[in-house]
Amino acid sequence: MFSESLPSTAPNADADLSHQSEPFRRIATEIGHVLVGQQQLVHRMLIGLLTGGHLLIEGVPGLAKTTAVASLAKSIQTGFQRLQFTPDLLPADLIGTQVYRPQDQSFVVQKGPIFSNLILADEINRAPAKVQSALLEAMQERQVTIGGETFPLEEPFLVMATQNPVEQEGTYALPEAQTDRFLLKVIVDYPDREEELQILRRMSKTAPKFEISPVTSPEEIMRARSQVDNVHLDPKIEGYIVDLVMATRRPAAYGLNLDGLIQFGASPRASINLALAAKANAFLQGRGYVLPEDVQELALDVMRHRVAITYEAEAEERTSESIIGEILQGVAVP
Repeated sequence: MFSESLPSTAPNADADLSHQSEPFRRIATEIGHVLVGQQQLVHRMLIGLLTGGHLLIEGVPGLAKTTAVASLAKSIQTGFQRLQFTPDLLPADLIGTQVYRPQDQSFVVQKGPIFSNLILADEINRAPAKVQSALLEAMQERQVTIGGETFPLEEPFLVMATQNPVEQEGTYALPEAQTDRFLLKVIVDYPDREEELQILRRMSKTAPKFEISPVTSPEEIMRARSQVDNVHLDPKIEGYIVDLVMATRRPAAYGLNLDGLIQFGASPRASINLALAAKANAFLQGRGYVLPEDVQELALDVMRHRVAITYEAEAEERTSESIIGEILQGVAVP
């Protein structure tokens, strides 16, 4: 069993990890001054911040998706840009363009709003594909090319995109090549009754005011990222991650009866991102090693947008979430 081979972790090492993760607990507390509930969303945003992985946040309008991301940005002393995606947005509006200067008869680069640290791509699926694709190089390569010249983006660089469900009118489904660039896809649901009462009492004012103070810096975030790299990932856990991803491609090899339900399985990015997210989850809990529970907690958010189901699955009212849940039940845990 995995529990028999846990790495020996000295108490002072655990204390150091707890100290290193303290800024992220401060961020969560600060966001809580504005946001009611949505602890899972806040936790996933912190994992994205720790790993440098981009987030796709989906939910119907009015669930505070934009508020959550804006609050995260305010709690960090760093650059922030909100981009409202619309059908008439152009790629140049995002990355910038070359501008002619008649006084010296030359072209100069005018950088776009993508040149910041935290980018809120609000309602990303309301823009056409050519604008969505303009994010690809920035998200994957951490650089932007304008007029044949390449400009690196300053770290930390993180895109958090919100979208309404694709069945909503006036939206465009994101292509698979772009959704695969997102570390996590987080589904935001309605608040429960108690949370809704808190929202009503807090927000039912003509001009509600909330102050969020910066509680950490980009330097602290980058230091924490280096600590995440040192979180121990046991070979058994590595094998477990690979088995979960492989089961989305060849479920029969794992004794799963999912024939005809999966159009294509998760890409190798799923394995990489699940390992990174599990390490970040362990770090946030002050642990220097990954447990199977870390992998299980994040597997759905890592893979739901990477597993495409068939028409037969839709006819049976199956979803990628239910199929991934069956895989989590069927693959042996170390």
